[in-house]
Amino acid sequence: MNNCFILLAAGQSKRFKSNKPKQFISYKNKPLYEHSIDKILKSSLFKHIILVVNNKKNILKKYPKSVKIIKGGKERSDSSFLALKYIKKHNVRNVLIHDAARPNFSINLVKKLLKELKKNKAVVPYINSRDSIKYSYKNSIYNLFRKNSLLTQTPQAFRFRDLYLLAKNNKKIIQDESSLFIDRNIKLKFIKGENRNSKITYSEDIKKFNIRYGIGFDVHRLVPKRKLYLGGIKIKSHLGTLGHSDGDPVLHAITDSILGACKMGDIGQKFSDKNKKFKNIRSTILLQNIINEVKKKEYFINNLDINIITQTPKISKYRNKIIKCISDICDISANQINLKGKTTEKLGLIGKEKAIACEVITSVIKYD
Repeated sequence: MNNCFILLAAGQSKRFKSNKPKQFISYKNKPLYEHSIDKILKSSLFKHIILVVNNKKNILKKYPKSVKIIKGGKERSDSSFLALKYIKKHNVRNVLIHDAARPNFSINLVKKLLKELKKNKAVVPYINSRDSIKYSYKNSIYNLFRKNSLLTQTPQAFRFRDLYLLAKNNKKIIQDESSLFIDRNIKLKFIKGENRNSKITYSEDIKKFNIRYGIGFDVHRLVPKRKLYLGGIKIKSHLGTLGHSDGDPVLHAITDSILGACKMGDIGQKFSDKNKKFKNIRSTILLQNIINEVKKKEYFINNLDINIITQTPKISKYRNKIIKCISDICDISANQINLKGKTTEKLGLIGKEKAIACEVITSVIKYD
């Protein structure tokens, strides 16, 4: 299916009251807009992804070719139409339009929207208000029935051709694309949205956080007839590390430092060397399990500072590959990882190439 996802991130964020537009404010350890882009990329449901911004220089992350970054307009409706015009040449069938200020939507919601779009021209998620609603008009106040009031959300899903024609002929400022259909009495489908898919509008909508720190250390002997893994990367070597698992001292130290920062014990408690199921297991799997756990507890990794202590091999040769592997597992950007190679000036077991050690300091963010 030729689907397109449009993310609107060109707003001025006047109500947010910040020197930086809210879509670029750090939220759960990365810019607000990145949550939506990363989620949609992982879903593999969209052939085209359009990110609409006012300043392309604000986009620091490199994305695959499926993500196109274009400049937005003065109003939301202008930005939306610019994106629609941009993708018109691709003969897109379905298009979802989403606000960058809603980072907590689920892929399950997206799938529901696409499913309903097979039978409808437009599909819009909504929730009911928890508050009593009043309506002011011409100096009069009216009561609105809460159960009949729909609070619409994004992403909103449309057949591209229908939305494009309405947007092309639109001459007024709109708050969302479903307004184009409602104003012309064109039938659309409403489905239940998600309470967690709230919009970040004011600075107080972003939870306060605490920063916590943890230290990790690991050392392994170097022996013949064993593979050498450092930071998840297989290193060509005549010696490998001795261990119950694959013996990766870097990932073990990272795992321990994260567990320490989150007050969740240590790697030995989580993955005992007396348990046969962990025999020769890749440390990438162990670290991934811990990352999944800490995310559920709403901890987010802020920074990793890593010292690999070894006489050989030279870490500089593998530095970028190791950082890439760690960033993928921990779901953080490469610039949140600092990796250094250290020697012991040929002193001790490490200096005599009989062992490799690693020490790590991790900072994590915990949201209130």
